[in-house]
Amino acid sequence: MGEGQLSIGMVAGEASGDLLGAHLIEALRTHLPQAQFIGIGGPKMQAQGLSSLFPMERLSVRGYAEVLRHYPSLVWMRRKLRLALLEARPQLFIGVDAPDFNLGLEAGLKRAGVPVVHYVSPSIWAWRAGRISAIARSVDHVLTLFPFEAEIYRKAGIGASYVGHPLADLIPEQDQTAITRERLRIAPERKVFALLPGSRQSELRYMADTFIATAKLLAQKIERPLFLVPLVSRETREIFEAAMYRADAGELPLTVLFGHARDALAAADVTLVASGTATLEAALLKKPMVITYKMAGGSWLLMRRMGYQPYVGLPNILAGEFVVPELLQADATAENLAQALLNALNDNVVRERLPQRFTALHRQLKCNTAEQAARAVLPLLGQAAPQPA
Repeated sequence: MGEGQLSIGMVAGEASGDLLGAHLIEALRTHLPQAQFIGIGGPKMQAQGLSSLFPMERLSVRGYAEVLRHYPSLVWMRRKLRLALLEARPQLFIGVDAPDFNLGLEAGLKRAGVPVVHYVSPSIWAWRAGRISAIARSVDHVLTLFPFEAEIYRKAGIGASYVGHPLADLIPEQDQTAITRERLRIAPERKVFALLPGSRQSELRYMADTFIATAKLLAQKIERPLFLVPLVSRETREIFEAAMYRADAGELPLTVLFGHARDALAAADVTLVASGTATLEAALLKKPMVITYKMAGGSWLLMRRMGYQPYVGLPNILAGEFVVPELLQADATAENLAQALLNALNDNVVRERLPQRFTALHRQLKCNTAEQAARAVLPLLGQAAPQPA
């Protein structure tokens, strides 16, 4: 970077972080048009001008077993990145989610005198509560997506700002079912199931067979169903199609979409969704859902031991109760999932009350997130945050 040039380091580890990071870069540029951005990001952050030093896909691993397998390369990449950032000497570093990678990087940068922001709270409220002491050593400020998180950090003596959730800004409050079905040319009378088995290859390997078996059971009980399966990459599509072949499911009325998860959710009557951000997206689209997840047995045992909440799905965590069912690991059988989906489809009370609950959640999370995040980090750059209009 040139002398006097304002530079900001940023690292995102997966598609959701890439989207958050891109929106934040765009918002920061309205206040700091000459700022330069360097680190790791995907196509959206790079389109906003980030210089990415490593491919973002190398960070996209999940679960203890998967992280351990990639651990040596992740450690090497973090060390090389830290050295590159210290040489560039950014005025601020923003780690976007990816806490297993970013917190170690952030700790080294903070010790070297670089102000550090972590964008998206690690799930200390779901499990790994002991991590908050490591967060305190690693960061100066946390930007939280959910309202209850900021207070947890303030009580621990960590600066924090609630900025809302970007999906709540992007998704309209009004029901999108009819308009989406018309665009996708889906007959209004068909029963549509969105099946979202995850975005990572490891998730597909654990869940694709179960999702397909569930669809086969539903097809025996529902007249003219339609299954929409959005997948994010060629690799995940190949894993899913191999599972279709194993299950002899070629006759299923199933359409695999390349991306377009929001369209699949918006068009659906009910959705089966792997735990993660997609559960919140389904809630913001006011959809009945069944949340599920499977992972390596060792990873599952470790996570359950560290958990102190009975929920894993974001809609339930935010509600503080089970508003939608969760069927996890051994309970996630095709028979259980199919029955839960049928219950969600046919329960008129649920179909009436759930959208009301999700609408209230939507309004709570809708805060113009990117601008709020930009205003929160400007003081760390020695810039006064502009007063709200």
